[in-house]
Amino acid sequence: MERYTVKAAKVLRPVAYAGMVTVLFGMQPVFAEPLMYIPLGGEGKIVVVDVAQDKVVDTISGVAAVHGLAGTPDGRFLVAGSFEKREPGSAAPEKPTGVTEEDHAAHHGGAPAASQKAGPVVSTVSIVRTDDGSIVRRIDVPGAVHHVAVSPNGRFAVVTLPDEGGISAIDLTSFAVVATLATGPMPNYSAFSPDGNRVYVSNAGNGTVSAIDTSRWAVQWSAVTGASPEHVVLSKDGASLYVNNVEDGTVSVLSLQERKVVKTIPIGSSLHGIDFSDDGKTLYVAALGEEKVVSVDLATGAMRSLALTPEPFHLATVRGAGKLYVSSADKPKIWVVDLKSLSVVGEISIGGKGHQMVQGAGS
Repeated sequence: MERYTVKAAKVLRPVAYAGMVTVLFGMQPVFAEPLMYIPLGGEGKIVVVDVAQDKVVDTISGVAAVHGLAGTPDGRFLVAGSFEKREPGSAAPEKPTGVTEEDHAAHHGGAPAASQKAGPVVSTVSIVRTDDGSIVRRIDVPGAVHHVAVSPNGRFAVVTLPDEGGISAIDLTSFAVVATLATGPMPNYSAFSPDGNRVYVSNAGNGTVSAIDTSRWAVQWSAVTGASPEHVVLSKDGASLYVNNVEDGTVSVLSLQERKVVKTIPIGSSLHGIDFSDDGKTLYVAALGEEKVVSVDLATGAMRSLALTPEPFHLATVRGAGKLYVSSADKPKIWVVDLKSLSVVGEISIGGKGHQMVQGAGS
């Protein structure tokens, strides 16, 4: 099963970081089957699920404490954040093959960029190639990484740093941390605007969402939401951000033009995962505290619910397949939910707790 390794792919050559632009963005993706990538947190692995079969077909190892995960638009790379912290300069990850000693040193233990806040601990973000599971770059950021987002054009990755009260932005053409900035206490999740000019970050510690201007990497404005906002998802038209408020069990609908919450949807206690149907007309929310997944028709407000025990956690709509994947916070499995009937049609054993799921871009 575990054919993937942490060795860099053989086609790479020792080149400067800027030379990797061609590797990242210069080729068209080829996919054998629709795939979903599911990080397993403390297991230090990402399982690869064939969504046509609802079956684990591979495992990517060597990604410590991987909670946050995002994919580049071409589907060739994953950006994997780690929740494992260490002192700067200590036990730095092994240099990937194909990276010069100078470039590796510049990204591990060197002097921080002027925009990067110094901190007592760092964690490592891994750039993983999807065709063979090789780790082609490792980048240190201040503090532990919770969740990850990649811009629509594939230029930037943003990682949330709950203990540091902010985010770091990584330029995926140079593999450098280009900014680290404060957003608010306990930043949790982020989402880019369709044009990539903004990234929205939920701050669980003070009940706000921050809008960041990506041309300057500065907070442009903030809006108050419900209590302890965590996971977010952007509407299909890019006009509204739907925000899970964990403590009050509601979803805030944040108008990005008006910069305020225009609607509140009651769901249930201890919310977690959130996603849209393919057409953007239905919202799905995991209510971990009430052990159910709730479906909301956004046009009519009508709701349906499906009991899932124990503890429905992260969820992701499987694009083009009419189904939803839901992980359990208590059991090493994924429920496969048919969206039309809102019923469980299968389960996938994954060997750990599933976190931020990513469907392959070509899937």
